[in-house]
Amino acid sequence: MFFVRLISSLPLSVLYVFSDVLFVLTYYVIRYRRKIVWQNLRNSFPDKPAEELAHIQRSFYRNLCDYAMEMLRLVSMPAEELTRRMQFRNLEVMERFKAAQQPVIVLASHQFNWEWLLVAASLQHPMPADFVYQKVKNKFFNDLSLRVRSRFGAYPIRRDQVARELAKRREIVRMVATVADQYPGYGRDKKYVARFLNQETAFFLGTNQMAILSQYPVVYYRCVRIRRGYYTAEPIVVAEPPYDRESTVPLDNYIRLVEETICKYPDGWLWSHNRWKKRHLSEGQVVRSSTLK
Repeated sequence: MFFVRLISSLPLSVLYVFSDVLFVLTYYVIRYRRKIVWQNLRNSFPDKPAEELAHIQRSFYRNLCDYAMEMLRLVSMPAEELTRRMQFRNLEVMERFKAAQQPVIVLASHQFNWEWLLVAASLQHPMPADFVYQKVKNKFFNDLSLRVRSRFGAYPIRRDQVARELAKRREIVRMVATVADQYPGYGRDKKYVARFLNQETAFFLGTNQMAILSQYPVVYYRCVRIRRGYYTAEPIVVAEPPYDRESTVPLDNYIRLVEETICKYPDGWLWSHNRWKKRHLSEGQVVRSSTLK
């Protein structure tokens, strides 16, 4: 931890030099997940020419390396710097819910820099923040990520304890945040399969169930990289209660908004994950979107 804090104390201008070196190593030497990234881009944008896809791919890897350095910096980044680098727009949307004493479910996506988004929201958001996380096996990285994400007061909720924590903290006017575009990685996960980026794609059905169970409004935070080290975040209302028990409107609208963001800013999404494993479309309990039936 001492070494991590030492590195994180360096200014971003220095860390970005490391990022430039890391990009060369990752993209040209190690070729980290180049095949997966290319396959994901080609399948998601079948009409784009190879030259454009190659440009998106290189730009993505630069952003990915910057993200790694930005995560390191976040360990000790002062609140004033984070507030300057992650600026929120149209917070009137959230002020309206706060004035109505209405907790809100906030959905983000793996659009750079989603980690800064959560931590900065703890400083600038009109409500306190809870966040849902998936525990990782490596204790050091699990403890580090929790410490960083909660350093300005955000309250962690383990993914398998969401229902209990929603009930326990129902009287607190807050936002409950989760990154909801990750793939359901376990056979027991309830899945929702929809058309996303020209492919059948599995999402956590639990994201939708959280909205139905709580009857909270759902807001998507669109995070956009303006330039190196600077981002904006804007809340967009996804759905408002009441929801029918069988409704999938919250998740359907979220998927559409995430796809719009990716299409507009394609180098900002996390393409290096093997997002479209075929087994996710059939294992366990699967609900298919009405557009696929």
